Amino acid sequence: MFGDLMGMMGKLKETQAKVEATKERLNSVMVDEQSSDALLKVTLTANRELKSIAIDDSLLEDKERLEDYLVLTLNRAIEKATKVNETELAAVAKEGMPNIPGMDSLFK
Repeated sequence: MFGDLMGMMGKLKETQAKVEATKERLNSVMVDEQSSDALLKVTLTANRELKSIAIDDSLLEDKERLEDYLVLTLNRAIEKATKVNETELAAVAKEGMPNIPGMDSLFK
């Protein structure tokens, strides 16, 4: 029994290290998004850190329009980055989990 427990603890520590390594790797995974007319482009990491914003000069003339573009485009980019992040972390976590009945439903 204790051997199983020690083996499980070792596997959990290994999984935790893999999760941390995945989080670090996601800092270099870039997610690009742009407005439908390509006047605004943003890039985030899969950890949802903003890396760049490119704004067409025509948007600089209308503050409200630019604000709307920023909100819409950033929200879409954050949504994409979150999906990448959650998918990658869930895959690593699931891979390292012991086979416990009913746990599969937590990682879907």
